Amino acid sequence: MQRQGYAAAFRDREIQAALASGPNKRVAVAVVVWADATVPRWESAWFVLSTPADGEQMAGFMAVLPRVPEGGTGIGAGVATAVRKFERNGLSAPRQVVDVSGDGRETPPRENVVLMPMARALADAKRVIINGLAIVNQEDLSLATWYRNNVITGPGSFVITATDYSKFGTAIRKKLLKEIEHQERLSRR
Repeated sequence: MQRQGYAAAFRDREIQAALASGPNKRVAVAVVVWADATVPRWESAWFVLSTPADGEQMAGFMAVLPRVPEGGTGIGAGVATAVRKFERNGLSAPRQVVDVSGDGRETPPRENVVLMPMARALADAKRVIINGLAIVNQEDLSLATWYRNNVITGPGSFVITATDYSKFGTAIRKKLLKEIEHQERLSRR
């Protein structure tokens, strides 16, 4: 449902129009798929999106992403991988954002791994913003509170909730628009 939600969001005409609305008239996107902290993360290359056709291409890519093996929730390791991707992307941006979406809290590791406090510190040190989308179908709204207290960081960071997987597409569309429009507002200052 998450992959299909992202695909639908990148096919959305309002999102496609927003891609070219910021200061650089484009948005760079990469994907990190993660599960348990001990399961290797999967990373995509960077996509530079500025046209509706670019949005369609990204939607097609998201729709066929491989499913990550089952496991716990290693958010810190996933965030650290995402933050490090900025260092080697060869792109310049006035704002860097990591989107985290998931349906659970970070699970205790079985070995020495990067946990959320370390990943947040890394993001803060690199001036990377982390926003969250908590899918609260398996938990009550306390998961959104956990995301606020343990995941998001940086100026203007926020959490959006999806009450279940079927609402994920609507929530991710709202989240992406908010992030892209925030960048556009910053460029007008």
